[in-house]
Amino acid sequence: MAKKNILDYETVALDDENNALRIIDQTKLPYEIEILSLTVQEDIWRAIYLLQVRGAPAIGVAAAIGIYLAGREMEASNMNEFYEKFMKAKDYLASARPTAVNLFWALNRMEDVVKANMDKSVDEVKKILHDEAVAIRDEDVWVCTQIGENALTLVKPGDGLLTHCNAGQLATVKYGTATAPMYLGQERGYNFRIFADETRPLLQGARLTAFELHESGLDVTLICDNMSATVMKKGLVNAVFVGCDRVAANGDTANKIGTSVVATVAKRYNVPVYICAPTSTIDLNTATGNDIHIEERPAEEITEMWYKERMAPEGVKVFNPCFDVTDNDLIAGIVTEYGIAKPPYSKSLIEIFEKKKEAFANKAK
Repeated sequence: MAKKNILDYETVALDDENNALRIIDQTKLPYEIEILSLTVQEDIWRAIYLLQVRGAPAIGVAAAIGIYLAGREMEASNMNEFYEKFMKAKDYLASARPTAVNLFWALNRMEDVVKANMDKSVDEVKKILHDEAVAIRDEDVWVCTQIGENALTLVKPGDGLLTHCNAGQLATVKYGTATAPMYLGQERGYNFRIFADETRPLLQGARLTAFELHESGLDVTLICDNMSATVMKKGLVNAVFVGCDRVAANGDTANKIGTSVVATVAKRYNVPVYICAPTSTIDLNTATGNDIHIEERPAEEITEMWYKERMAPEGVKVFNPCFDVTDNDLIAGIVTEYGIAKPPYSKSLIEIFEKKKEAFANKAK
């Protein structure tokens, strides 16, 4: 029997038989592949907060499954009572991570299902919530595939691609966002040369992106974050593909800390930067990147998390923002499942949503 690689496991899934959210514990990778089966809301909240499940799309799917599981266990004599309890559970899960808009998008979508079916019985609504959570998960596969197809139009076989953090299959259900063109290209013999930033301080590029790409047989080279200028200056990188956790209406994007540095360097060396963003991460209610709340993480992630011994002096001050904002003038395009938005983003992002609305209307016919 062939040895399973990391992509043979489901990143996030609903285990109907055991009424559980099943995830890969990403804090254990690449040393150990541990599958967690979570049934308690506190454990699901903790898994999102501790980055055991991470990546904007995967967080959204986990939240949808999590709130369904919460609703499934609720005892209520009528829908008004059920809705009140549902909203408490929703607010609790929403408090796990403040920056990734997919968390709120998925929870709001599940709430909309409840509000649209207040005339039905509690048991009927629980079944509808189950089906919606499964639909959100299945849609993520389609979204990532379409992002990959659209992104492939921006590059050619043999190109060198650079990515930061992990916007791969481990951040989604399948293919990833920024890695979708890499996986689809591999299936079609594109022979991309990929550079993965290690991505301090949580090392998602080293532990996750390099791991999953290497396991899948892609040509991947791991580099430290501060090496991006060197590989670009040498002409080894033809395009940068990264994911994001939120896109503002003007095209500013929040992604893992260090993305704005990569984009600034890429601008210097005329390397285009493409943001791979499902429309669920685009927040037209957020005007600019200045309005995005940036999560700050514990100091220990920098001073001691990855070391046998503490690697910074006791008592030293630590600043540990999880994300930074890449200004829209550094971005060549925002790749979505409904096409590629180009500057000016205040116009093109609205056009993307018009395409999405038209697609839904055609599907409903």
